[in-house]
Amino acid sequence: MTPPLEPSLATSARRSKGSAPELDPVRLAEWDHAHVWHPFTARDWWESREPLIIHAAEGVELIDLQGRRYLDGVSSLWCNVHGHRHPVIDQAIRDQLDRLAHSTLLGVTHPPAIELAKRLADLAPPGLTRVFFSDNGSTAVESAVKMAFQYWRNKPDPEPDRTLFMTLGDAYHGDTLGDVSLGGIELFHAAFGPLLFPTLRIPTPHPYRDPQRRSPDQVRDHCLGVAERLFQTHGPQVAAVVAEPLIQGAAGLLVHPPGFLKGLRDLCDHYGTLLICDEVAVGFGRTGTMFACEQEKVIPDFLCLAKGITAGYLPLAATLTHERIYNAFLGSPECPKTFYHGHTFSGNPLAAAAALASLRVFEEEKTLETLPPKIAHLRHRLERFARLPQVGDVRGVGLMAGIELVENVETRASFPPAWRIGARVCQRARDYGVLTRPLGDVLVIVPPLVVTIADLDRLFDALEAAWNDVREGRA
Repeated sequence: MTPPLEPSLATSARRSKGSAPELDPVRLAEWDHAHVWHPFTARDWWESREPLIIHAAEGVELIDLQGRRYLDGVSSLWCNVHGHRHPVIDQAIRDQLDRLAHSTLLGVTHPPAIELAKRLADLAPPGLTRVFFSDNGSTAVESAVKMAFQYWRNKPDPEPDRTLFMTLGDAYHGDTLGDVSLGGIELFHAAFGPLLFPTLRIPTPHPYRDPQRRSPDQVRDHCLGVAERLFQTHGPQVAAVVAEPLIQGAAGLLVHPPGFLKGLRDLCDHYGTLLICDEVAVGFGRTGTMFACEQEKVIPDFLCLAKGITAGYLPLAATLTHERIYNAFLGSPECPKTFYHGHTFSGNPLAAAAALASLRVFEEEKTLETLPPKIAHLRHRLERFARLPQVGDVRGVGLMAGIELVENVETRASFPPAWRIGARVCQRARDYGVLTRPLGDVLVIVPPLVVTIADLDRLFDALEAAWNDVREGRA
């Protein structure tokens, strides 16, 4: 059994030569509090404490200004794949910088974007041969939504009544207004209600929070049944169904019952509509396969990619679709069929070079082949964590996992939000040399794919110790 960690030793033992004496932590903290508006961060909480300032990184570790090292337990918001400062990707960016830092894709093109589009088309499920570049996950999904909407107007036999989108409960697809319309997380989305377009909502297909406590198969069948009834009522008005395959990330790592994604695909086929798979978080090996939809042999009409596409190096996103969709947009420059949508940094050459290098690392290091033993060990540590008091549920797919802490295991009652249990556990985990970020009271475990078994043990040991400290009043 791994011996208990000591917080003071866990950090001091991992001090790095990468500390930055030339930078003034006090002044930087003052400037941060005075000027930086941090995303998804409560202002009062942030400004009441000393900020953790990350100065460098190496492998699976982040390094602060004092040289303390932290295992990157959330892959720098679920995007780092091969670890920080991978030499192949570093060099690819340097080489590209010597040639071209940026050139638009509006009316011209460049080799990295061309080569990356070809590689993505070769890797994706069959038929996804057209690649539209943007620069983040929100824009990848927004592009798919606008393409789907316009497709029904452009095609030879137009169906302009198809204006509705069907999404899941607790959905999260990004933060543009179109994506927020698709979303279903009240804390994130309720404030913008008056600005949003209406959607059709399928219940969240997650057994742990099912009020009737049905089995996974029963939950799947119930949710698909609701979807079918929505189709029966609104079928000719549905432009597309939008879903995160296998697991809903921002909702709390909610794992779908097996067969749910395939069931959605079958319903879309039966009622003649489109399926948009949002693989922004789950793509590029995160669930154990290159793309999550492969696990249920589903080919979507649109595949949205970001985060891991550049291995977490630079902003880039891609929306893949089929020739029949692309062909509906063909026309002369003055033709209203043109897709008038795009971004300044779409397909940026530096980002595309990083993405190409990442795909090369996948091949050369056989990254996907290394995952099964890591996934098995993660599941083992989840099962061990589940035996701790007040752990309601542990769940995950591949190297994405969540641990839900609850006040009452029997009733599944959550802790009062004001107690901020998840945040306190993650704050304490820093003292043990691990950096992670919760979703409410769900502890999030999404390490880089290059993580080792020893790294996973370090991550779980820290979280177990931190939970015990919080539960027993030491933090």
